[in-house]
Amino acid sequence: MKQFKTESKRILDLMINSIYTNKEIFLRELVSNASDAIDKLHFISLTDSNVDTDFKIKISIDKDERKLTIEDNGIGMDEKDLEKNLGTIAESGTLDFKKENEQDLIGQFGVGFYSAFMVADKIEVYSKKYGTGEAFVWTSEGANGYTIEKCDKDTVGTKVVLTLKADDEEEKYSKYLEDYEIVGLIKQHSDYIHYPIKMDITKSREVGEGDDKKTENYIEEETINSMVPLWKKDKKDVTDEEMERFYQDTFHDYTKPLKCYYNKIDGLVSYNTMFFIPSRAPFDYYSKDFKRGLKLYCNGVLIMDKCEELLPDYLGFISGVVDSSDLSLNISREILQKDRQVRQISSSLEKKIISELKKLIDEDKETYIKMFKEFGQTIKFGIYNSYGQNAEELKDLLMFYSSKEKELVTLKDYVANLSADQNVIYYATGDDVTQIDNLPLIEKIKDKGIEILYLKDKVDEFVVKILGKYDDKEFKSIQDSDLSFETDEEKKEIEDKEKNSKDMLDDLKAHLGDNVDSVVLTNRLKSYPACVTASGDVTLEMEKLYRSMPNSNMPPVIAKKKLEINADHAIFSKLEKLYLEDKEKAYKLVNVLYSESLMLEGLPIENVPEFIGNITDIMAD
Repeated sequence: MKQFKTESKRILDLMINSIYTNKEIFLRELVSNASDAIDKLHFISLTDSNVDTDFKIKISIDKDERKLTIEDNGIGMDEKDLEKNLGTIAESGTLDFKKENEQDLIGQFGVGFYSAFMVADKIEVYSKKYGTGEAFVWTSEGANGYTIEKCDKDTVGTKVVLTLKADDEEEKYSKYLEDYEIVGLIKQHSDYIHYPIKMDITKSREVGEGDDKKTENYIEEETINSMVPLWKKDKKDVTDEEMERFYQDTFHDYTKPLKCYYNKIDGLVSYNTMFFIPSRAPFDYYSKDFKRGLKLYCNGVLIMDKCEELLPDYLGFISGVVDSSDLSLNISREILQKDRQVRQISSSLEKKIISELKKLIDEDKETYIKMFKEFGQTIKFGIYNSYGQNAEELKDLLMFYSSKEKELVTLKDYVANLSADQNVIYYATGDDVTQIDNLPLIEKIKDKGIEILYLKDKVDEFVVKILGKYDDKEFKSIQDSDLSFETDEEKKEIEDKEKNSKDMLDDLKAHLGDNVDSVVLTNRLKSYPACVTASGDVTLEMEKLYRSMPNSNMPPVIAKKKLEINADHAIFSKLEKLYLEDKEKAYKLVNVLYSESLMLEGLPIENVPEFIGNITDIMAD
């Protein structure tokens, strides 16, 4: 008996104990797996004439033995495949699930096959892989483990045999042994599968005549799915519910998509497409293992399961299918990259998706915001990674958190709310909304009623630098040292104070050394005694980004910093007094102000013990 890995066992325990209430989905998962296995062998058949292309999925019921069987003549599995695919759940080796969030469990960890344990006490998987001579059976009765042994199986493919649980007060598992129940589930979830799903159906008919007339039952094999791909039907005949179900079944997502789109495009290359905006990012979306791409078909025949060439990286979150009769069935990955027709489809589809996203902003902003919270970084990288080539197309899709609206807003919304005399888009950067909202320079600007965009993603500042302007309005960081909201009178007042304190400020700058470019007075602050601002091309946020890069061999990127001291704060008066009476303590105080200002910006301080010691000495005075 082989043991499941600890993480796999924990998930399997949850499955067996029925944490997921919609148990009927097990059949959808097993049929989808069977279809996938046939797809793989179908690929091989395009170049191997020895493959039997009479593909089908067969469902059988044995009421006496309480067995339900799903069998396919697809690619099959050998011993290694059984071990890899069925011996380990969520092969990534990580586990971070929430027991209370049952909707996320199956979809996040790829445990669709194991949903069968919600209805079965025992699962047997008989399989023979195409091109091999041996067959194997994988057997498990639950979390205690599994066995893999050789078995007799003459035909290529996989047969999954479920021994159903006994009925109890909460669930009548026997219903999955009824023809009508299985047919109903197939019609509901798997009708679009383009291989025939066959089943022996019990029917009745009248025989004999007159007094000898009677009703008898007989068995007839039927194909119980329509096999018509959803995207082949007339658009008017396809409901939103069907599209949602198609998405969930095809892309193994247990949440409904945010939006579904169905289009028939006629042009230099004609194609049908269904594409979907998921309601959440897959668990591996931001990992190197994530494979983007749409399913590519030619006349309903699957050519490629993940065709990356159909969409740019920044639209990698889109799921969907493309079907064109203008493509070649034997197209290869290498040919795809150069194929003119594929490039035309890609260009057309990219424009269509961007158009639909812009329309979504206007017609259903709440849904767009949900999408952007999940996938907005990807769109931003579309501008950054292309060095601005996509900026014009994507700028209206961008959203940033607004200090006024307390929610994400588009640049178009921000500009529309500007006063007539404001020709600048103000922004501030930081690690998160709360940290940005507490920046020293924020207070006084908000008091003036000015809206600020909060840029919290690492790519954000690079994006606005690339954009430069939006609608002729220049982007300007409130953390830049040269930004000023003061009146001429206020500027004159602060200049006079700086002149009176010039010797002290120069000395404090000399004390701080290369840490700062200058020490100045400011009236841009309200309750904070000091802040640091960037006085060069490298911003504070850029410095933070480069500091966060692991094992970077690049020379350090450091922003030129200016320490700005609040001329109206009581701390400044204390600093002046200490500088006259005890310069060493004045130096300690300015060290504390500098360190506090760095921390408020999310930057590290070099000597924490010294910082604490300086605070202690000042407090003890």
